[in-house]
Amino acid sequence: MRRTAVLGSAGTLIAGTLVAGALAAPAASAQDRGRPDAEARGAAVAAQRAADQGIDWEDCPEDWGLEKPIQCGWVTVPVDYAKPNGKKIKIAVDRIGATGTPAERQGALLYNPGGPGGSGLRFPRRVTTKNTIWAGAAKAYDFVGFDPRGVGHSAPISCVDPAEFVKGPKLDPVPDSEADKRAQRKLAAEYAEGCAEKSGDLLPYINTLNTARDLDVIRAALGEKKLNFVGVSYGTYLGAVYGTLFPTHVRRMVLDSVVNPSTRKIWYEANLDQDIAFEGRLKDWMTWVAQNDATYHLGDTYPEVRRQWDILRADAKKNPLGGKVGPAELIGFFQNAPYYDSMWAPVAEAWSAYVAGDPQPLIDSAASDPTDTAGNAASENGNAVYTAVECADAPWPTSWRKWDRDNSRLHERYPFMTWANAWMNLPCATWSTPRQRPTEVRTGKGLPPVLITQAERDAATPYAGAVELHKRFKGSRLITERDAGSHGITNLANPCLNTRVEAYLLTGRLDSRDVTCAPHATPRP
Repeated sequence: MRRTAVLGSAGTLIAGTLVAGALAAPAASAQDRGRPDAEARGAAVAAQRAADQGIDWEDCPEDWGLEKPIQCGWVTVPVDYAKPNGKKIKIAVDRIGATGTPAERQGALLYNPGGPGGSGLRFPRRVTTKNTIWAGAAKAYDFVGFDPRGVGHSAPISCVDPAEFVKGPKLDPVPDSEADKRAQRKLAAEYAEGCAEKSGDLLPYINTLNTARDLDVIRAALGEKKLNFVGVSYGTYLGAVYGTLFPTHVRRMVLDSVVNPSTRKIWYEANLDQDIAFEGRLKDWMTWVAQNDATYHLGDTYPEVRRQWDILRADAKKNPLGGKVGPAELIGFFQNAPYYDSMWAPVAEAWSAYVAGDPQPLIDSAASDPTDTAGNAASENGNAVYTAVECADAPWPTSWRKWDRDNSRLHERYPFMTWANAWMNLPCATWSTPRQRPTEVRTGKGLPPVLITQAERDAATPYAGAVELHKRFKGSRLITERDAGSHGITNLANPCLNTRVEAYLLTGRLDSRDVTCAPHATPRP
């Protein structure tokens, strides 16, 4: 899970003044949240209206970056599902038709890439760019993407000015003193206040439950009786909540790189679990860098490579690279390697160039570009939605003592991401809108078998989350990629995995038992 890919540019997200002594932000009362039965009725009303209205498909706006024959349209949903006749917003959707024969077509396949805060509109481009992994599924399904509520073109929310949001260097996420912690806490509180000021009308309704209801309305607008869905990262939690709310509406569901759905984990504990997993995957990558010392010249053992990281970090803290890249920006760039194997070589190359005397590749990769107004706005929006959803989905601790104790303890053994992750999520401690009670993900009557895929050493969504969801969704199957840790493995070439995902989407067939696959190919330097 990750905003726009859960972490984003670590250290970009800030920190604030907490109410000392309180244990957790209270969950909303039934009156505050609207009665679940009222919201269920509202969702049914909205879905029926969408089914009657359909979607007016047309060429996509030029500035959306979606080439023909991809088409775009809008689906209308209520802001508050307890009040389906009240204020409404429009959800941006796009599609590309199935490439096979009419006899091969099985309907629409919807996709969510994660976040919270990620856009799925680029999913149909897997057809226009001739992605071979998805070619078989593309014969049977229209590929449909969407911007979730609050994201991109779907009533986007904002918390701060995008230019200020991306400007560096940020404060070093690792505090040297209590004064550093107070500064970060102040920033987090100000960020939460900014969200309330800039997006207050919509903010109470940006959460996973409502996004799952939106997903059902989109299904109905497409004319589909049941949902075919692929969710990656946070998209797995969206899918799990959808399957819990609408078990009889699911046809096929693939959940890849799984957020732990335990009500105890959503979301505070889940982020602490990430800190541990990121340290392990960082070591995997640095060990690979050491094995390829002939290429990168950063040390031929893991301790030597780790020492080079400490030196780089100290250099950037003392004198930010190019005046723009400090420790926070370095973490934001370097965390791409623990996330995705495809970034192992690019990050190592930029780092190697710096050690060899050329800092520019590292500066170009880690620093924001103030002239990229569209990209910076998208980054700020993604972070706003990430924060809004996670803060609203569940109670969060409001005691600074608890945040300080938990993250100080973890930092001693897992220093790479712990404090950066803490500051990114700390606005939830002072969040202004009511909190939901976490959804108790479970198997409802009529839920068909679900396919779960997970890399064993995934940092962003640790493996235990896939095991937990597998237990909760009876009849599901789990495919484990052994000794691998890339995030979003259905997008990687691994025939053991790819053939099973395709067979499930095309036929509904699953193995009689869980499967363990060998890892995909190790990156080349």
